[in-house]
This record gives sequence, structure tokens and C-alpha cells, in this order.
Amino acid sequence: MDKINSYEELQKLHLNYSKKIKIRQYSANREISSEGKRCNRYITVCGGTGCKSSDSELIVSNLRSEIEKAGLSKEVVVGIAGCFGFCEKGPIVKVSPDNVFYVHVTPEDARDIVNKHLLKGQVVENLLYEEPSMSKKVKRQDEISFYKKQHRIALRNCGFINPEDITESIATKGYMALGKCITEMTPEDVIKLIMDSGLRGRGGGGFPTGKKWSFAKAYDADQKYIICNADEGDPGAFMDRSILEGDPNSVLEAMAIAGYAIGASKGVIYIRAEYPLAVNRLRIAIDQAVKCGLLGNNILGTEFSFKIDIRYGAGAFVCGEETALIHSVEGCRGEPTNKPPFPAESGLWNKPTCVNNVETLANIPAIINNGAEWYSSIGTATSKGTKVFALAGKINNVGLVEVPMGTTLREIIYDIGGGIKNGRKFKAVQTGGPSGGCIPASNLDIPIDYESLKSIGSMMGSGGMIVMDEDNCMVDIAKFYLEFTVEESCGKCTPCRIGNKRLLEILTNITNGQGTEEDLQKLRDLAETIKDTSLCGLGQTAPNPVLSTMKYFMNEYDAHVKEKSCPAGVCKSLLSYEITNKCIGCTKCARNCPVGCIDGKVKQMHVIDESKCIKCGTCFSGCPVGAIIKK
Repeated sequence: MDKINSYEELQKLHLNYSKKIKIRQYSANREISSEGKRCNRYITVCGGTGCKSSDSELIVSNLRSEIEKAGLSKEVVVGIAGCFGFCEKGPIVKVSPDNVFYVHVTPEDARDIVNKHLLKGQVVENLLYEEPSMSKKVKRQDEISFYKKQHRIALRNCGFINPEDITESIATKGYMALGKCITEMTPEDVIKLIMDSGLRGRGGGGFPTGKKWSFAKAYDADQKYIICNADEGDPGAFMDRSILEGDPNSVLEAMAIAGYAIGASKGVIYIRAEYPLAVNRLRIAIDQAVKCGLLGNNILGTEFSFKIDIRYGAGAFVCGEETALIHSVEGCRGEPTNKPPFPAESGLWNKPTCVNNVETLANIPAIINNGAEWYSSIGTATSKGTKVFALAGKINNVGLVEVPMGTTLREIIYDIGGGIKNGRKFKAVQTGGPSGGCIPASNLDIPIDYESLKSIGSMMGSGGMIVMDEDNCMVDIAKFYLEFTVEESCGKCTPCRIGNKRLLEILTNITNGQGTEEDLQKLRDLAETIKDTSLCGLGQTAPNPVLSTMKYFMNEYDAHVKEKSCPAGVCKSLLSYEITNKCIGCTKCARNCPVGCIDGKVKQMHVIDESKCIKCGTCFSGCPVGAIIKK
């Protein structure tokens, strides 16, 4: 592709390229063609990390081969896209403009899709999604409950465009916002628009994005920097990765817009090395943008120049904190520093620096193109726009969801997430990752926004949302997050380095049946102290899982300490197994026991020697008649 020399030229290219992707835009009047009637179609195959690992590349290859055999090469195009979000049902294949949505597709299914759908106009029924609540197959994507309540802004192009082709980004208004900013708006205009939109940082802190930009602009310097924080470290979180894999150009464009707004000419994307696909697509996008004149020197023929480099993170959770991240980019140990000065005054190489996370940046072009009033009309009074969540755990529909701020937890878990797996009872949902808290069923109807979540002892965080059912032990959950925090602490400040280790020791004692009532008070007091005295956000929020589980599930702590039992049957040291009179004497438990602690004759009731039992659960899970119980 040749260099684009002006904003007017970019606008013309947008109009031209948008015609090429029009076929992918669903029309309610368009139905599958009848047998024998050829019809132009575009088949989109998910090319996100999850689907790639399940042979989506082979699906693409097989589809192209079958299309060629059928003589449809001129009528049908097959392409990849980023994550559709419905990760539980991947690999996903979508046929446009029919909007037919196929799930759990295998490479072998390519033949049926071509022979039945394309040649005969018949939907491949066995590949359609089945709504559990209705027990019926759903044909179109817009009819699937998982998507009905979503409002995709940050994820607007994921699952729609080919992330490795910049012309498809331009077709969906890519770089149009940048062109508008650098030719029609002053930096002050850009910052005011972002401030008026109400966009707040999506990395966890929720600080107003426009205000952060204004701080950085206020300082004079010969060099300023924009840093994209793509160091996504929360367990179970994959929001930023999916955006970078599915729509990298939106983030590059937003960084350039931020650079224009604050007076920066250089950008850095700090991304964890464990994201090879995202890194590869970022490199492709940067190379293509530079060749097109959308990054680099004199963008679109103006005096504005902006260059972007990539720096790898080594997977340190603490480097999600902006000062620790900056130190890591500089080649130093990733440790936070006291603020002030804030990075807006003295950041990378002691120059004014603005740090925004991936999701925050992905919203910027849409806000510029559609206006501040449009964006601020979505969400709540204090939390504008939408939020992307990585929905995982004991939930039927695992995946990425983007909903307006103010949507309730109940709507996400039951209407979008499809409810709890295997019909189990909901117990809690952890929001905000290791820095967040566990929210019980009594708060399921609370609206999701920054202030509401904080008021109940949790936080928005970057968007992890782990759902738990009745089989989860909340004391064990708190211990799990503390183990993560202790492992990830940089060790710079005493409250985090020592205090969290002591918290973990107390929790370990409690789950091992060695806890005392005095330990419960120590646990609460120490957690509050760590929260008040740690240096950075990681240490200050690390006690949240402990404090929230003690607030809402104190009965489980009491059971562990006073009764020496684990109500959920998770903590092995507090667990024992008993063979009931349902035993048919099949000897399976005795044969499978790794330590030989089960005795009994054929067709006679067996007995467990608890002094030898290692509580591995092999007998419990393997009993064919359910004769073994936990107690």
C-alpha cells in the first residue's frame, strides 16, 4: 500500500475500502440463498489465541480448499478475525451477510459448511449454538443471549476485521480520528473532548483520562512519551490481549492521538512476552502504519510525527503499576516509587509521560469519531461508557463481554454468562483480580461502576471476573490470591513484603486446621494495616480478598477455626472420607487407592483407615455408586 499524504486522501480510501467489507454487515432482509443460487459471502474464522490453539488455521485452509473444489472461489472469501469473545464455544466460524454463527467448529466441518450452507442454502444444524434456557438452536449471532446485552466499543472490530490488514482497519474508520485531530483540532480541543466524554482509566485505578492528559501537557519538555500498558497480569484476565490481537491499529491510533494532545512524539507499548500473537500482530500493524504514513514522520502530510516501539515485560504483576512499569522499560528492576512526582511530570527517562492501558486507548478513536456526548450518554453518572470483562470460573459462557457501566452482576452472570455450570448454586464472584474482593449473592443486583464496587469491598480492576459456586471454599480462595500476591510482590516495602507473608501463614494455618480465634482477629488487623501502609496499589489492595471474604463469609472462617471443618470440602487437612452402606463391594476404591488405606472383601462394605488416608479424593471421585461421602 502506498503512503497516504493527506487526511482527504485517507477519507477517500475509507469510502473505497468500506465497500469491500460491506458484505460482512448483517442485513435483516438477507436470508441464506436457495439451492443453486450463487451468492457472494464472507466467512470469518476466529484467529484469537484460544481458537488458534484449537486448529482455526486448519479450518481456514480446509474451507478455502473446499470452496475451490466447489468452484466458489470468486463468490466466497475466507478470512481471519480477532476474538469473538464467546471463548467457551470456539473455534467460531461466521458466515456473512447471513450472520449465521457456528460454534465448536472442527477442520472436518469445513466440507459441510461449503456443501450444505454455501451450495444448498442449508444451515449446518449441529454446529449452531443451543441456548440452555430454551433448548433450541440459534442461527444468528444477534439472537444469542451472550451478545444481546453487550455494547461493544473497545471490542467493536474484534471478530469483524482482519487484524493483519490495515486496509480493513481503515475501512472501519481506522486512523480517521487521528486525521481529524491533527488537521481540524488543537491539542486543547482533543483533551477537552476526552474530558467531556467522562472516560476513566480502564487499568484499575479509574482516573479520568482527559485529566491525566492535561497534566502531562502542562509540563514543558524537549521530549514527552506515551506508554501503553499491555502488561496484563491478573489471573484469568485476557481483555487487553484480545484487543491487541483483534484490533491493534485502534490502540496505535489512540497512542498517536494522545501524543498529539500532550506534545509527545514517541510511544512505547509495554507488553508481556507471553503474548506472542499479540506482539506479532502489533509489529505487523506498526510496519503497515509506517509504510502508509499513519505513523512516523509528518503523518498525513502534517508537521506531527509519532513513532512507536515495543518493549517486553517479563510477567511481573507489579509492573502493572505505572512507576514500576516505567522502571522496567528503562531496563531497571520493576519497583514502584513514591509519588509525587507523578509520571506526567517526571516519567520515562525523567520526561513527562502519560501511561494508559490498552482498553482505555481502544475507546479513544470511537470517542473522537462519535463525540463526547455520545460516549457520556452510555453508563452511569460517574462511570461513563462500557467495560470489558473476562468472564471465567464456574460459568457456562466463559469469554469476553463488554457491557455499559451500570449493568448489574446478575445480568452478566445469568443473562450473558448463562448461569452457573451444572446447575450449581452461585456463591460469589471475584472482581478486580488479586486486588479485588469476593462479592456474595446478596449483592448480585449492584450496578457495576467504580464507586459501587468500591463500596462493597471490591474494585473494578482491569476487568477479571471469576465466578464461584457452592463447591468453592472462600478461605481457600483468599489463600489462593494471597499466594499470588506474595509471589508477585517486588519486596520494596515492608508491609507488602513481610505483612502479606504473615497473612498467608495465618490463612495456611487456618486451612490446615491449626487456626485459632485469636488468628482471626490478627488476620483482620494485619490486613487493615497492610492496606493503609503499603507503598503502591498492589500492596494496598492485596488484603482485599481476605477482608471481603471475612466480611461476607465469616461463617466459613469460623467453621475452619472452631469446628475444624471445611464446609465446601476443599481444604484437605480438614477433610475425611467415609464409606456408607451404599457400598456394593466392587473393590474399585481399594484397587485405585494410592496408599492402600481401604480394606474390604468383594460384595462386602469397605472401610477407610483414616490414619493412612492422604485425602487425595480418588475413592470419592471414582466410586460408581456414590457410596463415599466427605465429612
